[in-house]
Amino acid sequence: MAGKDKVVLGAMNAQMRRIDLLCKLFGPLFIALIDGASTEVAIIVNFAMNVASIAIEYLAIAEVYYRVPELQRPKSKPREANNAPEPSQEPDSRVAHNWRHAKVFMKKHIADFSLYFQHRAFLPSIAGALLYLTVLNFGGQMVTYLLSAGYNATHVGIARTLSVSFEVLATWVAPWSMNKIGPVRAGLWSSSWQVVMLVVGSIVFCVFEDFPVVSASGLVIGTTLSRVGLRSFDLCIQLIVQEDIEAENRGAFSSVEAAWQNAFELLSYVQTVIFFRPQQFKWPALISVGAVASASLAYTVFVYTRRGHLLHLEKVSTCFGTEKRRQSETERGIRRVTWNDGL
Repeated sequence: MAGKDKVVLGAMNAQMRRIDLLCKLFGPLFIALIDGASTEVAIIVNFAMNVASIAIEYLAIAEVYYRVPELQRPKSKPREANNAPEPSQEPDSRVAHNWRHAKVFMKKHIADFSLYFQHRAFLPSIAGALLYLTVLNFGGQMVTYLLSAGYNATHVGIARTLSVSFEVLATWVAPWSMNKIGPVRAGLWSSSWQVVMLVVGSIVFCVFEDFPVVSASGLVIGTTLSRVGLRSFDLCIQLIVQEDIEAENRGAFSSVEAAWQNAFELLSYVQTVIFFRPQQFKWPALISVGAVASASLAYTVFVYTRRGHLLHLEKVSTCFGTEKRRQSETERGIRRVTWNDGL
């Protein structure tokens, strides 16, 4: 829809993410207000909204499809019709037929995974998928721990609201940073911010383990601040993948990417199945920080591979060189003044 205009594509991604996050913020709040009056009415309203949204979504999708000619272009050449009559299939031939279909199915999936692992967008994509291996997201696992640590429902609601607010803020920060320094460098800074905030929060969480409320609060603050980096990083990765993936490979690549995202999200739930006691929550939390750090490392390797460097060392050396020249000129001026006074 955006064509080859990177600015428009980045702005459109940010707007879609902003709408998604605002719905996640105001939707539960709206239903919670109704639930305060009547749970039955809240259930009916929720059901009615979901049913009504089906028609609205269908009409919106159809409208976009017919307004954008590029979406109507076939992704591949139509197969030639085979007019030869199919022979009657006996039981043995049916088995062979099904076996051939199974082999074609397996070859297709192997080819898709091979494309994914060998593609230049593999590292940013797998970095984004690794972010799903986390319990530090104010989901059910983290909320359960916070309640056991001494938080009440109001405290959890305030924390979740602040978290989503920071995520919405990222939908403005990410386009601005991408326009200033490009999506690749913006992603590096965003991932670094996310890792630093989570590490600081985890340190407080572990150091003050004997004080549950303080420990949980450190984790809450670190997680909340990290959401700016998370959503900015996500938008940068999304733009990079959209630009790098060829049109004919987009479906296969996206399918494998979604498979990895779902796999890592499933593993995040496996963590709390294994470490199910509130006192053991530090292990899923530390594993989550490790996953985010691994995602940042994978993306750092991608940046170095793509750009050949991580920092502009020549600019840093130039700055230091300029400072040294200024210092030497100042010293020469002082010596000159001192020498003239001596005369």
